[in-house]
Amino acid sequence: MANTNPTHPAVTPPAPEGSAAPGSRRPAAPRLLLLAQLGNSVGDGAYYVTSALYFTGVVGLSAAQVGAGLAVAWAVGSLAGVPLGTLADRRGPRGVSVLLALVTAAAVAAFLVIDSFPAFLAAATLFASAQSGLAAARQALLAGLVAPADRTAVLARLQAVLNAGLAVGAALGGIALHAGTRGAYLAVLALDAAGFVLGAALLARLPAPATAPAAGRGRASGTAVLRDRPYVVLALLNALMLLRMPVLSLALPLWIVQRTAAPGWTVSALFVLNTAAVTAFQVRAARSVTGLESASAAVRGAGAVMAASCAVFAATALPGLGAATATAVLVLGAVLHVAAETRHSAGSWQLGLGLAPADRIGQYQGFFGAGVPVARTLGPLVVTSLLIGAGAAGWLLLGAAFALAGAATGPVARWAARTRPADARDRGPALTSAVRPS
Repeated sequence: MANTNPTHPAVTPPAPEGSAAPGSRRPAAPRLLLLAQLGNSVGDGAYYVTSALYFTGVVGLSAAQVGAGLAVAWAVGSLAGVPLGTLADRRGPRGVSVLLALVTAAAVAAFLVIDSFPAFLAAATLFASAQSGLAAARQALLAGLVAPADRTAVLARLQAVLNAGLAVGAALGGIALHAGTRGAYLAVLALDAAGFVLGAALLARLPAPATAPAAGRGRASGTAVLRDRPYVVLALLNALMLLRMPVLSLALPLWIVQRTAAPGWTVSALFVLNTAAVTAFQVRAARSVTGLESASAAVRGAGAVMAASCAVFAATALPGLGAATATAVLVLGAVLHVAAETRHSAGSWQLGLGLAPADRIGQYQGFFGAGVPVARTLGPLVVTSLLIGAGAAGWLLLGAAFALAGAATGPVARWAARTRPADARDRGPALTSAVRPS
């Protein structure tokens, strides 16, 4: 497999006038990416807290229809990331990012007028597919505009902005929930659509990165990532680590209500704690992640801390635990969850980008990023069956899975590095931080 390293200047052609060479420093690029992320996340935060009630209370869908429709939509979205990422590699990540941001805005706008389950399913599938493709295209765009040594730091800032925007949006959504009117819900959807239009306008202002040379851009290159066995295994391990998402958003709220003496408001408090802590500490957690080995160590540590977090959550079901004690133990578990989340995010960004060939970053990020929709689709079923069904033993089993996935990431990442050309393994900070020989 002909792979190139995104950090090697010798294989990068001179950038055409008006474009940015891969790895060049563009001070304005991170700022515009951050502003685009903020615009998207504020609208999304408002949408996430109101959408279920809008679809059921205003559109008239049943809860089962909403759940099934979203599961199908995100399943399709997880498959759409690779072809849309490949499109970004072939046509340029800036233009594809702008297009997919506008398509996402159109999908959200379609929610304003849907009146049946088929229409909802079509709009939700378009939304999920465009979101998956947009994530891959924006990663490729970032890789082309930000120096390799700076990418993890920029991604950490993007994650912090994402959480801050979601928090602001959730507050705005809370106002709409308090009003409870059709007009309030429609205003939230209009805000979300406008956020993606704004994001498209900001992305369009970025310079177009120069494309890296490809050994072949024919039909076969569209599935090259599927033949990269170590990268596929790495992506699967990352998807397993991403089960932390439904743990916090779905399983833990059910666990608190059904299995602990903690008050119901603890659910909201832990969500606020997570959002605020990730916003405050994600950049700091990413500072030590500078290469393959430090990224592997971060993910390994994240797996161990997630295992500890699961053990702490399991302890909240111990008999005789009062409301105050149960709440304090839940807070401890949530703090450990934040520590694991920030470390895993930083490490996975470095590995996902650093091990992707320069000419197929969009395609590889589309595949690596599929772990998010997979976690959204299958994760709720897995974690609720495991945790709510098996109780404390389920927490311990899930924690062991996190620890094993984190520990396996380092060897698999080194396996992936060894399959790259020999000269690529010794280039730049994205792949070289004390790579251990086989």
